[in-house]
Amino acid sequence: MSADKPSRRQSRQTFTIIKNDALDGHGGYGAGSISLDNLSSVIVDPNENKAYVDMDAMHARSDIERRVRYYNDRSKVPDGKLYWIAWVTVERGDVGPYYLGVAASELRIDKPNKRAYKSMPEHVTHMERSLAGDVVVDHMDEHSRQLLKNFLQEHSEEMWLNASEELRQAFLKNE
Repeated sequence: MSADKPSRRQSRQTFTIIKNDALDGHGGYGAGSISLDNLSSVIVDPNENKAYVDMDAMHARSDIERRVRYYNDRSKVPDGKLYWIAWVTVERGDVGPYYLGVAASELRIDKPNKRAYKSMPEHVTHMERSLAGDVVVDHMDEHSRQLLKNFLQEHSEEMWLNASEELRQAFLKNE
């Protein structure tokens, strides 16, 4: 890799906020498919007290998801560390960009033993619900939910303030 070109990992990843509809006005092949242009994945790591955008999670290729074998039974990963992938949908309205939907999915990762728990149906459902503008964060532990809230606010105060009252209130439960 050349010295003047940063690696993909070094570049700061941000939310996708501009939709580019390739099928606009055309009903041919692919019409009716779901566009993921406005969906971003945020990793919430309560173990390290951080949250960050990792677009590789869209294809199960984030750093935390690599090099582990997945099980759909939590009991097979008893020593797994808790992580969340928050599926965040952004949209642009009359007042500017805003968070439309947020839905978080649980992961349990045990890197030393190369094992992980992940419910694929839950992840797919949460992605769809985020795209639909739903807010699904009430099942998160309070610490993780607060990390996600702080991240969303700090990433863009404008998008946070433009978000629906329902979305902002969902993060205030149990505070």
